[in-house]
Order: sequence, then structure tokens, then C-alpha cells
Amino acid sequence: MANSVYKIIEIVGTSTKSWEDAAKTAVETASKTLEDLRVAEVVKQDVTVENGKVSNYRVRLTVSFKYHPEK
Repeated sequence: MANSVYKIIEIVGTSTKSWEDAAKTAVETASKTLEDLRVAEVVKQDVTVENGKVSNYRVRLTVSFKYHPEK
């Protein structure tokens, strides 16, 4: 990791099953376009409520990935 630079962004994942599934979905989707994805940290969890019942789980994550500046 010496002399490396990482960029940090925020993403949101959703799921009708669980917060864990929402986080997994977000990370797996982000990894399709971000190279060298390294760490994901859950920042916030919340739910969407419809008719008194939880309908969606939402997770806000910060993710870091290796920064490759253009040459």
C-alpha cells in the first residue's frame, strides 16, 4: 500500500430482504465499474415503511478504491 492513493465515494444499496443484502448488492454493483475496490463502510441504515410494514432496507456506504490518475 506504500505510495498509494484511494478515492472515497458514497453509494446507497436497497433490498426487500435485509440490510446485509442491500450492502452486498451495492458493493457488487459498484465493483462492476470501479477498479480495485478495497473497503466498504456502512454509514447509515434505514428502512422504507409502507402501510405500517417495512418494505425496503437501505444502506448508505462509503467505498474506497485505488485511484489511477490518467497519464
